[in-house]
Amino acid sequence: MHVSVPTGAAPAPERADAAPGAGSRAGGGSGYRPEIQGLRAVAVLLVAAYHIWLGRVSGGVDVFLLLTGFLITGSLVRAVERRGRVGFTAFWARLLGRLTPPAALVLLGTLVATALWLPQSRWRDVIAETVATALYHENWYLAANAVDYLARDSDLSPLQHFWSLSIQWQFYLLWPVLIALAALVARRRGWGLRPVVLAALGAVAGVSFAYSVRITGTDQAWAYFDTGARLWEPALGGALAIVLPHLRLPRAPRVAMGWLGLAALVSCGILLQVSTMFPGWIALWPTGAAVLVVVAGTTGSRFGADRLLTWRPLHYIGDISYALYLWHWPVLVVYLGVADRQVASPLGGCCVLAVSLALAAATKWLVEGGVQRFVRTRSAPLWSVAVAVVCLLPVFTAAGGWSVHLDRQELHRRELASDPGNYPGAAVLAADFAGPVPDVPVLPAPADADGDQGENKEPGGCHDMFEATTADPCVDGPADAERTVALIGHSHIAHWYPAMREAAERNGWRLITMTKDACHFTTGPWHRGRDDYPECEAWNADVMAGLAEDPPDVVVTHATRSSIGNGEQVLEGYEERWAELAALGSRVVALRDTPRMGFDAPECVARNGADSPECETEFTLSLAQEPPYERLSAASEATFIDLDDYVCPDGRCRSVIGNVLVYYDESHMTGTFSRTLAPALETELKAALGW
Repeated sequence: MHVSVPTGAAPAPERADAAPGAGSRAGGGSGYRPEIQGLRAVAVLLVAAYHIWLGRVSGGVDVFLLLTGFLITGSLVRAVERRGRVGFTAFWARLLGRLTPPAALVLLGTLVATALWLPQSRWRDVIAETVATALYHENWYLAANAVDYLARDSDLSPLQHFWSLSIQWQFYLLWPVLIALAALVARRRGWGLRPVVLAALGAVAGVSFAYSVRITGTDQAWAYFDTGARLWEPALGGALAIVLPHLRLPRAPRVAMGWLGLAALVSCGILLQVSTMFPGWIALWPTGAAVLVVVAGTTGSRFGADRLLTWRPLHYIGDISYALYLWHWPVLVVYLGVADRQVASPLGGCCVLAVSLALAAATKWLVEGGVQRFVRTRSAPLWSVAVAVVCLLPVFTAAGGWSVHLDRQELHRRELASDPGNYPGAAVLAADFAGPVPDVPVLPAPADADGDQGENKEPGGCHDMFEATTADPCVDGPADAERTVALIGHSHIAHWYPAMREAAERNGWRLITMTKDACHFTTGPWHRGRDDYPECEAWNADVMAGLAEDPPDVVVTHATRSSIGNGEQVLEGYEERWAELAALGSRVVALRDTPRMGFDAPECVARNGADSPECETEFTLSLAQEPPYERLSAASEATFIDLDDYVCPDGRCRSVIGNVLVYYDESHMTGTFSRTLAPALETELKAALGW
């Protein structure tokens, strides 16, 4: 089966065929649709411009998804009408042969650019995303990691834009099956193919749209990458392909529709915060805009929007739009990393766009002039699959080889770590430290820092994520221990777990740990950013219910909250919670919060070196000169501990102490450094409790 294969989520270098029978009054004639090629160009330019200069999402991807459904549905329906069947093998093989070579080239280029210009702290993530992208499940990888798309921080991934290609490929796997089932039903019932396909598309669109609205309202970060929450967009495009031939609108309203659609599309990303609002009902804005442009079609009027959309330079951008979409984001991320910027400057952005256009043009020439010409001379689908495999093989080889190299480096560090003298960490600040500190690589390596969060945060650990409403405690030590200590709070308490566990093991204590992301152990309601956080309130209530049944001897929790901009403070509800714990018969030890660096510590170390002043910050950036709990009533039920001198000696907070990386991000201690604090924590606890 020979099918025109334009893409949607990332626009492909294909001609745009109309549904047959779409007359000039509704769609510009059957066959080639030049205004769709122009619409694709506008959408990809909006995506690039909004990313580069505005740090926002444009809604252009939603247009691509709608066009995917429009064009692929039309192609598949026409194939069934001609041949009576869907040629699955030919369809999927053709897609692999056309779309994989440019993607593989960009993946290889991104791996090289990452090794040359991006810090080691990003290497592991880029390798993992390369594999996820090559296997077309990047959207699920990002969803599982709760990525805030386009968050302007140091962790921008040069490959995260591939999420849309993953959704696109999942759509390609599903759609031929859907059309084939519709054709089977139509044949057995004696119904027309197109009405049955339209009904099937309506069902998919309705279910997906309802799900999209619901999941966007409850978990927008997940919904943004969820294929199920996006399927209504290509389904809407497919429905448009079925009904468009029956539309016969006069020229004047179609001229108005074309310009209205373009204006709505261009303004979408300015008027709406797409990255935090989509893909629920609000995504009807860009998809509706695209529908207006498609229905307007080729008007033949010199005042029509199609006159702009068929402009030759714009048409060329449409030809290279797939490659331009693939290249613009890694080029932008590398530029921002090298320039140490959050948003591109006007001149820098122009350079990013120019380089992206040049790479896109070169990619189209190389792929269409070489790889795809080779495929076109061989009719067997196996050749297309073989070309895709050959193109992806270097990607997997490079990613796998690099990962093995990093593993060997980490193993070498672990071998060095078998000698405690190589990595004393916080022990170098103890009065009895003999020194000197040996010259060895930092542990963990910046590239591996994110994986060193402590055993409680590893898979199968007990640290609860945002959505948890009940506690999943870690319990260490003998059940009949003489003393029981509970470690309770949010992630800044969770990073004390390795130190606390070592202290408990040395003293035979029973340790119970209950921690949850962004959830302070208070009596009052808590918020996650600007949003209510009812899961935190429910989790706190569950923790207190468990403590009431079997009160521990000691509860270790937070005394303060460090903050850049708002200052250090004892949060409302802390004292009330301490009083409740005291009423249960538990003593309360409150730890002063750890400081915040204001930058990603592993990335800074990877860029500037372990001893660089650039990777230090002032103690007072996020902490008060004097602990705010000293102003509390003398009747407070807590005993306070301050160990921040081990993180910020002489008032300077360091990223590396005693050859150990202190933080795995900007404020959370690595498990390795936490363990080096065990002796200090043990000493302070015993002194505070009189044990």
